[in-house]
Amino acid sequence: MACSREIAADELAKHTAANDCWLAVDGVVYDVTKFLEAHPGGKTVLLKEGGKDATKKFKLFHGPDVMRKYGPKLQVGLLKGAKAAGKASTAKAPKGDTKDFYGDLVPYGDPNWYQGFKSPYYGPSHEAWRKRVRAFVDKEIVPYCSEWDNSSEYALPRDLYKKFAAAGLLPGVVGAPWPEQYAGKGPEGYDAFHELILIDELGRCGSGGVLWGLFEGIQIGLPPVLNFGSKFLKDKVVKSCLSGEKLICLCITEPWAGSDVANLRTTARREGDYYIVNGAKKWITNGMFSDFFTVAVRTGGPGMKGLSLLLLEKGMPGLKCRHMKCSGVWPSGTTYITLEDVKVPAANLIGKEGNGFKMIMSNFNHERWGFVVQANRLARVCLEDAFKHALQRKTFGKDLVDHQMIRYKLAEMARQIDATHAWLEQVTYQMVVNKDKTKRDKILAGPIALLKAHSTKTMEYCAREAAQIFGGAAYTRSGVGERVERIYREVRAYAIPGGSEEILIDFAARQAVKKARKQLKARL
Repeated sequence: MACSREIAADELAKHTAANDCWLAVDGVVYDVTKFLEAHPGGKTVLLKEGGKDATKKFKLFHGPDVMRKYGPKLQVGLLKGAKAAGKASTAKAPKGDTKDFYGDLVPYGDPNWYQGFKSPYYGPSHEAWRKRVRAFVDKEIVPYCSEWDNSSEYALPRDLYKKFAAAGLLPGVVGAPWPEQYAGKGPEGYDAFHELILIDELGRCGSGGVLWGLFEGIQIGLPPVLNFGSKFLKDKVVKSCLSGEKLICLCITEPWAGSDVANLRTTARREGDYYIVNGAKKWITNGMFSDFFTVAVRTGGPGMKGLSLLLLEKGMPGLKCRHMKCSGVWPSGTTYITLEDVKVPAANLIGKEGNGFKMIMSNFNHERWGFVVQANRLARVCLEDAFKHALQRKTFGKDLVDHQMIRYKLAEMARQIDATHAWLEQVTYQMVVNKDKTKRDKILAGPIALLKAHSTKTMEYCAREAAQIFGGAAYTRSGVGERVERIYREVRAYAIPGGSEEILIDFAARQAVKKARKQLKARL
C-alpha cells in the first residue's frame, strides 16, 4: 500500500547514498535503493538525483507506465509542499465558459470541440458519453497497454471484454442504432457521433493492437449477423458477443486475395443440410481467440455473384487457427485459418446464398469509417506526445520546441490531423441524417474510401515526424517515445486492411468518373 506520510525537502536531501537513496517525482517520494542495480540506465544516473525532486529529468526519459509498475512498491511518502503531491496534474481551462474545455488541453491533442470550439454535431448526451468512455479508458486500458502489447499471449485478458460490456460501452462498436434488443438501453439518441467518440477515446491508449484486440472483430464480424442473419443466428450469437461472453471475427482475406474480394477461392459445397467448407483465410484479426467466424465462401460460380457468408464456430472439426507474427498490432491475435472439410449446418448461412458480396460491401463503409477514426486518433497521439516532449527536452541550450523546424513539424501534423477530423465529422453527419442505408452506402462509398486513404497517410506522416522529434527515444520500445515507436510499426496495419490506399483511391476515382460520364451524357 502506498505511504501517505509527508516528507520535507530537507529530510529528502539526507538520502543520497548508494545504501540509502530517495528521490521525488510528481510530489511522491520513492526509496530507489533496491532499484539502483536494476535501473536500465545504470545506478549512477539515479544516485545523481538522490535527495532531489527529479520530476523534470524523469519525464524526459520515462513514460507514466514506469511509475505505475514500480511506484507502489517504492513509495515512502509525499513531498511536503510539492505541487499536486501524490496526484496526477490536471489541465486548467482558460477563463470563461469552462464547460467548453475538456481533457489535458495540449494544443491539437484532442478534437477542437474539446478545446473551446463550438460544434453543431455534439450535445449533452455526447458530452456525457465522452466522460463515461474516458473514465473507462483511463482506469481499465491505459495503465496496462504496454504490458498487453508486449505479452507473449498476443491477446488481451478475457475479462476485459466483460468489463467493457459491463461499462455499457461494448455494444456501441457495432454502430447506430443501439442494439437495445440484445444489449439493453443505451445512451439517449445514440448515433454515429457517439460511436465516433467511443472509438476516438479508446484510441487515446496509443495502441492499435489493443484497439483491434478489444473490438475490431466484433465491429466488423458481428454486423453481418446482426443486419442479415436469421433469428436463429442472432439468438445464437449477438447477445453473447455484446455481453463480452463470446468473441467473433470476420474472415474475408485469403493468401491469394485481399482487396480483390470478388475472386475469393474458399469454397462451400452444399450436401444436404450442411455445407462442406474448404480453403484458407489469412491475416484474420481476433481469429486466435474468437468463438464465431463470419466467413466469406464461394457457393456458386466465379465472380461476386458466387459468394455467400457462413457462420463457423470454434471447435468445428477441420477449422484450425495458427498465430501469425506481424510487425504490429500484436494483442489483436492475427491468425492464419485453414478450413479442411469443415461441416457447417445450412442453418448457419447468413442472409441468402449468393448475396455474400453485397453483405460484405454493406459492411465495408462502416469498417473503413472505423479505421479512419482510429488512424486519426493515433496520429493525434503522436502529435500530443511529440508536443509534450518538445516542451521539456533541451538541445543546444534551449527548449526543443524553440527550434523553428520542430515547430514546423508540429504545425504540419496539426494541420493534417484537424483537416482529417473535419472531413470525418462531415461524413459522420451524412451517416446520421441519411436514414436509407442503401442510398447512404452508395453516396458515401467513394468519399469514405478517399477518407480512409487520407487518414492513413496522415497517420504515417505524423508517426514519422513524431519519431524525428523524439530521435532515438522513438526507436526504443519503452520510455517517453514508446507510443510513437509502436504506432510507427502499426501504420501498415491501417494502410492495407479494409482496402489498401491504392485500391481505395482508384475505387473513388472510378466512381467519380462513372458519375461524371453519366452527368455529361444527360446534358448532351
